[in-house]
Amino acid sequence: MPEMTEEEADALDELWTKTTPKIKVGSGGGYFSEHQAQMLLLDEQTARLLNAKARASRQTASELVSVLVHRELALTTGNGEH
Repeated sequence: MPEMTEEEADALDELWTKTTPKIKVGSGGGYFSEHQAQMLLLDEQTARLLNAKARASRQTASELVSVLVHRELALTTGNGEH
């Protein structure tokens, strides 16, 4: 991966500074609990392949995994939808 320029690093820093989530203690469910998001741990080879395919398809790795899972579900259920 190429190194960032000073301008790119500053822009990224500004983005994260302005969009850092605020945590409210005792506020009930947060984004992850409400949306049932989960973190997956992948082996190195799988992660590299997934990231390469995601870059090539201009999708995020999460979008690519979602497409793959929906295809698998369609094949398993015989639904044909994805």
